[in-house]
Amino acid sequence: MRRLLSESRLVTLTGVGGVGKTRLALRAAAELHRAFRDGVWFVELGGVTDPDLVVHTVLEQLGVHDDTVRQHRTVLVEHLRDRQVLMVLDNCEHVIEATSDLVGALLRGVRGLRVLVTSRERLGVDGEHLWQVAPLLADPALKLFADRAAAVEPGFAVTRENHDKVAQICTLLDGIPLAVELAAVRLRVLSLDHLLSRLDDTYRVLANAKRGGDPRHQTLQAAVDWSFHLCTRAEQILWARASVFSGTFDLEAAERVCSGDSVTPEEVMHSLSGLVDKSVVVAEMHPCGTRFRLLEPLRQYGLDKLRNAGREHVLRERHRDHFIDWAERREKEWFGPLQPQIFSRTRLEHANLRSALDFCFEQDGHQGVHLASTLWFYWACCGMLGEGRHWLDRALARVEEGPLRAEALWVNGYVATLQGDLTSSARMLEECRQYALATGDGIALAYSTHRMACTLLVGDDLDEANGLFEEAIALYRGQGTVNSHTMLAGIELAISATFQHDFVAAERLCVEAKAVGEEHGELWAQAYAIYVLALCAWVSGDFARADQLGRECLRIKRTFHDLLGIVLAIEVLAWIAASQGNAVRAATLLGATTEIWQSVGYPMFGSRYFGAPHGECESATIEALGEQEFRAVFRKGMDLELEDAISFAIGENLAEEPVPVPEVTPLTRREQQVADLIAGGMSNKEIAAKLVIARRTAEGHVERILQKLGFTSRAQVATWVTERRN
Repeated sequence: MRRLLSESRLVTLTGVGGVGKTRLALRAAAELHRAFRDGVWFVELGGVTDPDLVVHTVLEQLGVHDDTVRQHRTVLVEHLRDRQVLMVLDNCEHVIEATSDLVGALLRGVRGLRVLVTSRERLGVDGEHLWQVAPLLADPALKLFADRAAAVEPGFAVTRENHDKVAQICTLLDGIPLAVELAAVRLRVLSLDHLLSRLDDTYRVLANAKRGGDPRHQTLQAAVDWSFHLCTRAEQILWARASVFSGTFDLEAAERVCSGDSVTPEEVMHSLSGLVDKSVVVAEMHPCGTRFRLLEPLRQYGLDKLRNAGREHVLRERHRDHFIDWAERREKEWFGPLQPQIFSRTRLEHANLRSALDFCFEQDGHQGVHLASTLWFYWACCGMLGEGRHWLDRALARVEEGPLRAEALWVNGYVATLQGDLTSSARMLEECRQYALATGDGIALAYSTHRMACTLLVGDDLDEANGLFEEAIALYRGQGTVNSHTMLAGIELAISATFQHDFVAAERLCVEAKAVGEEHGELWAQAYAIYVLALCAWVSGDFARADQLGRECLRIKRTFHDLLGIVLAIEVLAWIAASQGNAVRAATLLGATTEIWQSVGYPMFGSRYFGAPHGECESATIEALGEQEFRAVFRKGMDLELEDAISFAIGENLAEEPVPVPEVTPLTRREQQVADLIAGGMSNKEIAAKLVIARRTAEGHVERILQKLGFTSRAQVATWVTERRN
């Protein structure tokens, strides 16, 4: 794999399920990570059911946050354009067209990218190198069997006495790793002789029945069949039913979705334990507790069993109903002290929520509209605006006028405002508001009025915004509604007050909102109140308090990956630093915000009120540092990754000083050999100097190696050499 990836930018590992494509890809990636300056990224696509979400999944896994309305493929290309990255895309066969289109676009637009794919079929992209993953040879198969058997039967080893029997088992299983593992764990309850006898009988019958097809696929199918039939009836039922989960699931979900029809929740728990013992289900430890997952080939096998029994639809309905109920409970709990845990748990359930939404929209769509709207807290508060728009746009396309559409309209209008898509936002919110006025829907009227006010605020229409904020607050109070939205209405009115220099009113509104948050344990909206209080302290000249409040806001927003809150907090910290005379810190923070705003939308929403302090801060910092130094420091801030930018702003120590990264092209295998031979433990600059001196003998390689080592031109290195020639 190392050799292939040095020669080809796209390598696809093919082969039957369970042959080890994923493990081989992971091992190759682990050994190659030092060859890629910007890392190796693993993206699991097995749980993606909607092809449109392939690019969303890649962005999410790479930690690329983009809440704008730009095409996500464009965002991904721009993010990777100047980077050297190996991307591993795992289990692509069920979304092959979407994956092929994405990989083709990435390879055309990102010259530093190499892609390793696992799939049962080729992508069909130009330059693709296929590699058929073969089963294990005899000795490695024996070693794998011995390792897995010893894990369940301590002391087991392959000896002269049992070598032939183990070899026969591995031969029957054709050296397919998954099949070998499923057989080995059976030594927990079967002797080696009994295991061999049972397998031999099974495979003799199956061999007589085989007709056509890939023999290795039939071998794996037979091995899984054999393992399935050795399960208890209750375990077989759970195996099939649990196949409706995407990604991981917890015990509560298993009991809710997989019980029924004479199967009790207690039996589900017992059967789940049995499937873990048999290596059919993998148990994973998470901070919130144990979660479970089926290996992808075994999940597909279980899904086939479910379909053949005519039970897939019923189980997907149960899965949908569970996650609708789950989302409703999380929404109610959001306004309270569990917000950070809800964020983490919703991230863990992301694949299942996607699957539930997809199933809803395959049906009549109304439940999908409800679920997409119920998840407003995830889309709007946790950095998932792009995917939220995807599902909410899909929801609005499926439902006519009524309460369901009204809810989706104000939620989608809210998300669109946060994306900076004010035209779409105003259109959706006005439709919701007119419906609410016509029908007397007080809830829809309150939310649409509030969100319309927010749209007007970022559009600089302060007088109109103030009137609607006050109207929304009155509607909320009249209904007795107290939640994160009602807190935000007061906070956003306070922001408008700061733009009009009424800092006394702004502080009063935010103190009130903060008190509500503290009473209920709410953090996410409260952080925005803290942000406005930081603004007020800054304007009043209390820079120490302003800085403390700005950092507190940023720490909270980091918990939720709320990009808008993060960038606003870093902005105010930059303004404070400039006022304190710390021009280098201010310039670094301004550079960092410039990069983050590209992922949020228009910088400072394109608002002159939001933008004025930014411009004043930049002018003051340039005056303090001089244009040249300002640009150098500003560029360092731009080059900070999001987490590093947050750490710098809060005051945490970074592992190393950030430096600008030049545009590079990855080295071919031959070029890497040249660089490695010359390096010999020297510094990058010493290596580069030697390469310049030896350029006559390495003319075809020097330019790209120099770029790899951080120099932008030969002239730069020649100057360095001349200065140190003596």
